[in-house]
Amino acid sequence: MTPANRTPVRVGVFGLLGSGNLGNDGSLEAVLGYLRAEHPGAVVDALCGGPEVVTARYGIPATRLHWYRGEYRTASRASAIVGKGLGKLVDAVRTAAWVRRHDVVIVPGMGVLEATLPLRPWGFPYSLFLLCASGRLFGTRVALVGVGAAAIGNRPTRALVRWSARLAGYRSYRDALSRDAMRAMGVDTARDKVYPDLAFALPTPPASAPSDSPGPVCVGVMDFHGGNDDRARAEEIHLRYLDGTTRFVRALVEDGRPVRLLTGDECDRPVVAAILDAVDSPLVTAAEAASLADLMKETAAADTVVATRYHNLVCALKVGTPTLALSYAAKSDALMDRMGLAAYCHPARDVDAGQLLEQFRALEKRSAELRRTLTERNLTAARQLEDQFTALTAALFPAADHAHALREAK
Repeated sequence: MTPANRTPVRVGVFGLLGSGNLGNDGSLEAVLGYLRAEHPGAVVDALCGGPEVVTARYGIPATRLHWYRGEYRTASRASAIVGKGLGKLVDAVRTAAWVRRHDVVIVPGMGVLEATLPLRPWGFPYSLFLLCASGRLFGTRVALVGVGAAAIGNRPTRALVRWSARLAGYRSYRDALSRDAMRAMGVDTARDKVYPDLAFALPTPPASAPSDSPGPVCVGVMDFHGGNDDRARAEEIHLRYLDGTTRFVRALVEDGRPVRLLTGDECDRPVVAAILDAVDSPLVTAAEAASLADLMKETAAADTVVATRYHNLVCALKVGTPTLALSYAAKSDALMDRMGLAAYCHPARDVDAGQLLEQFRALEKRSAELRRTLTERNLTAARQLEDQFTALTAALFPAADHAHALREAK
């Protein structure tokens, strides 16, 4: 508890939070749960993409990440180009001022050190660099907690990500591949640890009662256009993904299986609409999930899950439902391997409906066995995340106490 005669520890959370991505918000929710349980006296606020959503949903003050509101829209007019350029300068000042007001800043999970989806260097990588550089300048400890990382080909993006990681005061990763990627990019990772994704710390809803007859299948879809290096082929990749996924859903319906379509980001909704229009069956419905908790309830009620987005996979695996990954990055393969389902991955860039259906049927034949495996792996993940939060307290809060002492002495 915070003594009455001392200012509470000031904790900032940072990232593309409240912007429509359920995985990002789930990572924030896990960190807020940790702070409220272990450091109830801490005063928490956010610098994030969707401040209104974060304040309404989580009850903490929040500031907009970017001064220029059109930051993530393509700048085609001169006024937009000038606005974006000016915004970079203003954001440097705004970010530094925000960081200086805090004792510690936490970046909760998310793939902040990767470019597995299309990403411009002067977007979020620049924002993360400003955060970490400001932390080093003002003595505010910046912690990258359970983050994802991957090899980056674009040189400016790679440089910004590498320097952000080097300047951070604490780093942990959600898989060993992420730590290896940062080591390959020249970051000293000797003291960095690997833990399960932060979403595994969220409460788990009860599983549905088993049924003798085949039950519903959740299919998690994504507005997938390839990665950062696939921009020239983005539309081709998207159409192939959509066609293969639609054919798979149609095959399930022809077998009489109810299909529940899931998303993980607002941008996925057109994919759902396209599949509903193409299949046109009362057996296919779309879920309205507003959080990872909602996604977990959906996946817990399913017999089987087939999903693309990383945190759709996390939700399904966490509730113990046998899952097949439409894998778009190595992080999905690593997660499936960690949870004992490495054999059930299918490439999102080349969805073959026939082969996917064969893998799906093989998965369902082992359903009971795989549910037992997932129960065991989830218990291990829970223990490892307890270790993560213990390590985070040891790394951050003594530093915060020291920062308080220095400020109080001034």
